Amino acid sequence: MWSQVYDPFNNVWLSTIAAAIPVVVMLAALAFFHIKAHIAAIMGLVSALVVAIVGFTMPADAAIASALYGAAFGLFPIGWIILNVIFLYQLTDRKGQFKILRESIAGISGDRRLQLLLIAFCFGAFFEGAGGFGTPVAVTGAMLIGLGFAPLAASGLSLIANTAPVAFGALGTPIIALAAVTGLDMLQLSAMVGRQLPFFSIIVPFWLVWAFCGFRGMLAIWPAILVGGATFAIPQYFISNFHGPWLVDVGAAVISMVCLALFLKVWHPKEIMTSPSGKFDGADEQMAQAPQAPAHEYSRKEVMNAWTPWLILSVVVLIWGIPEWKKALDGISIVKIEWAHLHNVVQKMPPVAATPKIEEAIFKLNWLSATGTGIFIASIISALLMGYRLREMLAIYWDTLKLLKYSLLTIAAMLALGYCTRYSGVDSTLGLAFANTGMFYPFFGTLLGWLGVALTGSDTASNVLFGGLQKTSAEQLGLSPVLMASANSSGGVMGKMIDAQSIVVASTATKWYGHEGEILRYVFFHSIALAALVGILVTLQAYVHPFTLMVIP
Repeated sequence: MWSQVYDPFNNVWLSTIAAAIPVVVMLAALAFFHIKAHIAAIMGLVSALVVAIVGFTMPADAAIASALYGAAFGLFPIGWIILNVIFLYQLTDRKGQFKILRESIAGISGDRRLQLLLIAFCFGAFFEGAGGFGTPVAVTGAMLIGLGFAPLAASGLSLIANTAPVAFGALGTPIIALAAVTGLDMLQLSAMVGRQLPFFSIIVPFWLVWAFCGFRGMLAIWPAILVGGATFAIPQYFISNFHGPWLVDVGAAVISMVCLALFLKVWHPKEIMTSPSGKFDGADEQMAQAPQAPAHEYSRKEVMNAWTPWLILSVVVLIWGIPEWKKALDGISIVKIEWAHLHNVVQKMPPVAATPKIEEAIFKLNWLSATGTGIFIASIISALLMGYRLREMLAIYWDTLKLLKYSLLTIAAMLALGYCTRYSGVDSTLGLAFANTGMFYPFFGTLLGWLGVALTGSDTASNVLFGGLQKTSAEQLGLSPVLMASANSSGGVMGKMIDAQSIVVASTATKWYGHEGEILRYVFFHSIALAALVGILVTLQAYVHPFTLMVIP
């Protein structure tokens, strides 16, 4: 048995600086030296092992075991989810189904503001929920360019829109990772984030259209914006609170798109904006009725076929999220592995724990009930419906694996780093230091999540890095650890629009290479302003009635 030590140098400042080394190494490698993500994550992991073993006196075998335990969790279930989602995307893209999907959305309205709302917000949220990891910005940016939007507008607006859904991206990956590194209940974290972000799911669509065409242009279509935002926010709340994190964005985005499309059949703006510059011209102002939506050449059957794989995905993941179904599958398939050299070896000590607490390390290989398995089954069903043969499916799966090899390595290394800092007590040392912000911690803790995503490019990575710190700080200050861990994820989503990875993806998708600085300047104010608003909401939830009634202890 090894007991965690939170001040190994008998000096709070030195111990805190040592504890910060792994995070600083990884963030500096990413943000300042532009080192590739998988290499930066490995550098952070190596430094975490050195700090844990040399600085915090953790036994070497336990430290290495904690890293391997984290890496295993990174690959399963998280990597397993991402691999199969991208496999499904590749299947639809190679058959031309995804192209039909894009054009069917663009054909709903000829007004540029409404196209922006449908594509950047609704459809972007759908793809954030299904795939995440930069895919929504790439897809929506390319779509907006195809519709004639300027490169700066297409890039920046795609980044602004890709905020409110991020915490539930890639079928709940950030929440799953947050639960893993903090030890908090995943469904409680999902519910708490679902009590924060719906406010911004209503605000962001208004903010998005305002950024595009100004206050007057936004006000002219406020009913449509409200429909799009509210029909996303309400399902976001209910799914996150009563089902779990897996299907929040996918379900909310589909409902939002359908409701907005139906609404636009009976409501049209008085002035139609056909210019992609965000301004009215004389012809626009003289038009009393909406122009015909740009026609596409596809039949209703072709459009339905294009949507079928994603509907199958939604249904299967919904089924896989039903507790009784998961329990039944676990009963015939789950394998529990007590992780050697780590299980019941580490003891968490006061003041981090009220009394000494032995840490378990049991890897649950629920290969059949895992969400990724449900996605894999949905992908196979969809592939068969699209006419793929077994050999073609295997070839595409192999290509997908090659495409994601560095992403999977990055995820494994990130989770390895997070688990190492968790079991060594390094994150607890940082949390004890951060708790010194006192009553202002809810606001600054939220901004810490924003900073983490801004530097790492991933809400998942930010949750892994700072989730344990948020939990410890909250416990020291008498705040809800679920609230502050969730705030890390909710605040982090606003950092998504300014991280280097997303900006590079946006400039690449819009073929506006070399203009990353202009994109950053375009979105920076929006990012910090929205993050501050999240911080204010979290502060209200921490201290002010009736907002405190929303908080899960």
